[in-house]
Amino acid sequence: MRQVAEVCERNFSRHLEDLKSLVRIPSVSFDGFEPAEVRKSVHAVAALLKKTGLENVQVLEVPGAHPYAYGEWLKAPGKPTLLLYAHHDVQPPGRTELWQSPPFEPTPRLGPGGERLYGRGTADDKAGIIIHTAAISSYLETLGSLPVNIKVVIEGEEETGSAHLAEFLKTYRSMLDADVLVLTDSGNFDCGIPALTIALRGMIGLGVEVRALTKSVHSGMWGGPVPDPAMALTKMLAALVDDEGRIAIPGVREQVRPLGKEEELEMKKLPVNEADFRKQSGMVPGARLLREGPSLLGQLWRFPSLTVNAFEASSKKQAGNIINDAAWAKVTIRLVPDMNAEKVLKQLEDFLKAHVPWGLEIKLTVESCAGPWATNPIGPAFEAAKAAMKAGYGVEPYQIGMGGSIPFVQPFSDALGGAPALLIGVEDPYTNAHGENESLLLSDFKKGCISQVYLFSEIAERWR
Repeated sequence: MRQVAEVCERNFSRHLEDLKSLVRIPSVSFDGFEPAEVRKSVHAVAALLKKTGLENVQVLEVPGAHPYAYGEWLKAPGKPTLLLYAHHDVQPPGRTELWQSPPFEPTPRLGPGGERLYGRGTADDKAGIIIHTAAISSYLETLGSLPVNIKVVIEGEEETGSAHLAEFLKTYRSMLDADVLVLTDSGNFDCGIPALTIALRGMIGLGVEVRALTKSVHSGMWGGPVPDPAMALTKMLAALVDDEGRIAIPGVREQVRPLGKEEELEMKKLPVNEADFRKQSGMVPGARLLREGPSLLGQLWRFPSLTVNAFEASSKKQAGNIINDAAWAKVTIRLVPDMNAEKVLKQLEDFLKAHVPWGLEIKLTVESCAGPWATNPIGPAFEAAKAAMKAGYGVEPYQIGMGGSIPFVQPFSDALGGAPALLIGVEDPYTNAHGENESLLLSDFKKGCISQVYLFSEIAERWR
């Protein structure tokens, strides 16, 4: 195992080049972006899986979905099978003028924690793909075999909510049998400090359009009698939360299970302070934290939150003296354990419909609906993961929740009869995933690859 880890470290520059090649493909899975780039990305991933030494490499398709890549190595009889997951699609680049380097040109430069690689998808989640391929290739090049059986599935629409996941599972279920899920799409506790994620928030997303006119009109000629749809929508959005930023939709917060004493004690053990939290998130000096519960970090995975992700009426560049014909916003709610995604979605829809002012028209479009996930980290797979991260990073990992969502986890775990799901990754509090200047700490990327080498062997040794 140590020999394989040394080979992985020696070949790190090659693995880094593989990552850069994937980052250069703008595989944004959102509507309005070129779907051919996501297809180009999946074929690049499939080629990498073949180069790594995997067999039966395929591009898997379901109608209307962005494609998945698949590969396998099943030559370890009597040993467990690991289903390794990552995703090759990425978020939109955002405001390109705020990037210090082009979003799809991976660029190394110094940042928090040391040298970082900047670019969209560097950490979320193309690094996750390379963690898998680096560990697999290190074993095959060194020993000619792996200590476990491996199946790799790389998704193409995780960032848009995995809308076709149920159909994908139905179509390819027979290919996906495994004993353990390993998902490299989460984050570390801090730079140099690994973490095993044991809880995820779910997410519902809703597009909201409010219309007053069939066309935009002169605000001087018509302003006053004619209602402003942008103002109407802002009134509706403001009603969604109270003065402390907590969700004010009746029936939503009632679904949140109260904190238990043991949970509260565990959260208080997490070493975090307000100054670090504000710095990591990039809050402006005068902004007030909206706190709930005993821990800022614990709040991120144990309490729900509502966000207006986007708002559009006109644009800053086209801001004429007009009353806009319509206004649109995307609203998301992050869900915590015991909250029902379909129920919360219906409550949000009903609330918005009931709060449309002045008789305007409303159109709602469901964009995502995925429930939360949590696991009890007991058993050989979890012990193997903690041992592997300690070997790779040199320090004990934390067990944490994550405020984000990975729709893949719960359906796949359920489909595999409750197989343990190990959520690991190389994001850190400075990564800025989904924002401008996303980055990957290269020292942790190397440690993540080496940890994966140890993980395969640790699971093989502990599995009975």
